[in-house]
Amino acid sequence: QVKLVESGGGLVQPGESLRLSCAGSGYDFSFYPMGWYRQAPGKQRELVADITEDGGANYLHSVPGRFTISRNNAKNTVYLEMNSLKPEDTAVYYCHANLDTFDFWGQGTQVTVSS
Repeated sequence: QVKLVESGGGLVQPGESLRLSCAGSGYDFSFYPMGWYRQAPGKQRELVADITEDGGANYLHSVPGRFTISRNNAKNTVYLEMNSLKPEDTAVYYCHANLDTFDFWGQGTQVTVSS
């Protein structure tokens, strides 16, 4: 049974940092690309960053230089390091895996950036 579990969200002030983690289980984690999406209230879910099996990363246009995606295949975990957070980064952040055309999602973790 495929399972994705996110952690690390919270309430921070503008300019602060957070690191999100997503632990995958029930499949061979190292064989598949992983992604982080976010969904703000009233908006569509959007891709923030994704990472290939061997670490190649791709980012949403508004986050390069502030966000970094990485993975540790030995720990079956993907990370999203978020720096210089802005109020517009406020959203629920979801971990995603596409396994042979099937999409799997975590439960989401809330990130709120507010003074």
